[in-house]
Amino acid sequence: MKLTELMKVIDYNEIVNRSGLDAAQIEITSLGRDSRKVAEGSMFVCISGSMADGHDYVQSAYNGGCRVFVAEHKIELPDDCFVIVTSDTRIALAELSAAFFGYPAKEMTVIGITGTKGKTTCSLLIYNILNESGIPAGYIGSNGVHYRDNILETKNTTPESYDLHEIMREMLDSGVKTLVMEVSSQALKLSRVHGIKFQTCVFTNLSPDHIGEHEHSDFEDYKMCKHSLFTDYGAEYIVYNADDEYAQEMVSGNRCEKKSFALKTDADFRASQIEYFRDEGNIGVSFWCENDGKNFPVALSFPGEFSVYNALTAIAVCSKLGLSTEKIVKTMRHVRVKGRFETHELPNGATVVIDYAHNGVSMKAALTALRNYDPTRLICLFGSVGGRTRMRRAELGLVASRDADFCILTSDNPDNESPNAIISEIASYFTAGTCPYRAIPDRRKAIEYALSHSKPGDIILLAGKGHETYQVIGGVREHFSEAEIVEEYCKAQRELQV
Repeated sequence: MKLTELMKVIDYNEIVNRSGLDAAQIEITSLGRDSRKVAEGSMFVCISGSMADGHDYVQSAYNGGCRVFVAEHKIELPDDCFVIVTSDTRIALAELSAAFFGYPAKEMTVIGITGTKGKTTCSLLIYNILNESGIPAGYIGSNGVHYRDNILETKNTTPESYDLHEIMREMLDSGVKTLVMEVSSQALKLSRVHGIKFQTCVFTNLSPDHIGEHEHSDFEDYKMCKHSLFTDYGAEYIVYNADDEYAQEMVSGNRCEKKSFALKTDADFRASQIEYFRDEGNIGVSFWCENDGKNFPVALSFPGEFSVYNALTAIAVCSKLGLSTEKIVKTMRHVRVKGRFETHELPNGATVVIDYAHNGVSMKAALTALRNYDPTRLICLFGSVGGRTRMRRAELGLVASRDADFCILTSDNPDNESPNAIISEIASYFTAGTCPYRAIPDRRKAIEYALSHSKPGDIILLAGKGHETYQVIGGVREHFSEAEIVEEYCKAQRELQV
């Protein structure tokens, strides 16, 4: 794509061009924000992040062959470079990326889901319902990228704008015109979804999270970033949780069509007669849904009250897209989501639940939900990430010590922080005289200990990792899959019984 065409889509303050190059003759073959990944023909966009500033790496990009740069201020480079100075390079990257890939979002129906909890499960429920109903759909979120037969990993819940538009273009070219996307607060704060029109926007719930030195400065900033999805991105239809205390504040400022869902208050989609069931290898919940004067039964292979909220979200979104209640309910009954209350039955009759619960609110919800299934013991294995969001450690310690029968404290992406120090900090918040615990820093050994010491009827919650297949230790991602560890243990136990 010619540089002149890309320059038309961004607001820039100044052009620094001592090279004599004509922008109309410069062919841009890729956009980059990582100096290690650019080459001749690339345009390097200097992004200022929480940990590093792209302006400091322009020489590295130059050494890689790049000669066209987008920056927020003048940068020192040899005379054969073309520099575009703009006020916000994050917005510029989003606008450039959209143009570079031919504005794929304009040809798609994009559904955006935000909130503190439930984004992944809601998104994948909707994604599965649409595909099984004959509507080719794609998904982007914490569990990666899914479309057609493709499953790709992503670093962030919502990828950077260049990656996002590249993925959307690939989806569109494969015939996928409906996209269900988890929209994180960081994506909104950092303009990753700038310029994308979300026809449907969903609010699940809100509680303090992602507040820290490298994330949101406070809860108000976190909340306002979430709120912007409903006001700044062209929403035509909003679905929201009427039971959440921030619901009205969150969806205000937009006069489009809105539909509410709830368990405790009046709403367009309301659940009642909630029942919990547990059978071999399955923990679930059923309820009756009332909408527009009609009642129909719904069952899910997920536990807890919050799963009812997730189901109501999917029903409200898919109904708007013209799908029948019968089709929606039929699909939801068998859908499972990797790392979201993913259940495994042990040979001795204990149940293992792998879930992403990684803060106080989600841990409380998970343990409360599992308690409804009358476990012999409710065992909770968890840790907390190193280097950020330290407020979670107090929340996790207090909740687990009150709501579990036994805890195993271990590592969860400790990165460059001492696992023992993290564990000690969590343990300091355990309420005295309540829940006994054992500290095992090596997470694999901790899981093996939990499995080998389980009893029939126990429920073991492996909390915090969920869908992740890695541990971050000393800045390095090492392969780590809790599902694999559990499956290996089950296989070994069955072989012993032969």
